[in-house]
Amino acid sequence: MNLTSPEVIANPGLERPAWHRHLQSSLGRFVTGAAVITAEGDQGPVGTLVGSFTSVSKEPPLVLVPVGKSTIVHDAMRGRPFVINVLGAEHRSLAAHFRGQCGSEPSWVAGEYAPRLRGMLAHFECTEWADYDLGDRTLYVGRVEDFDYRQGDALGMEGDRFVSVPEWFLGRTEPGRVDLG
Repeated sequence: MNLTSPEVIANPGLERPAWHRHLQSSLGRFVTGAAVITAEGDQGPVGTLVGSFTSVSKEPPLVLVPVGKSTIVHDAMRGRPFVINVLGAEHRSLAAHFRGQCGSEPSWVAGEYAPRLRGMLAHFECTEWADYDLGDRTLYVGRVEDFDYRQGDALGMEGDRFVSVPEWFLGRTEPGRVDLG
């Protein structure tokens, strides 16, 4: 499908479902990491799988994560601390759970600021710095208050597939990190 074809431009309402599927498939060609955003909800810890977050500033230490408005964690994050849990390659089943599919039940750890997941490749405990309403998502900016990482391969996402990202590819050479479990 050519997104600038006359039928898409002339009949945007008729082509929208196909256009959205094509857009999603195109965006899925970009391989991303896999992380679970967690926060304390009204009934206890909640989380959702995300395919992106980014560092915004080193001083102060700020990160940005887009969170879908329809997710269970969205409202739990507003004005409250949250954690970005970076998944290791061994966490495919846990990622499936937070995607709403059959998968491993999470093992929670009481973080200093918000609940986090046990045994992650890395975690960033954040307090909310700002939030921006953008379409079907909110961009949350968090101030990193606590963090750590361990050695290991990362879990990535390409479209709807999970992929392993070898540690050597990430360029990690610092030995002796402890398990976050």
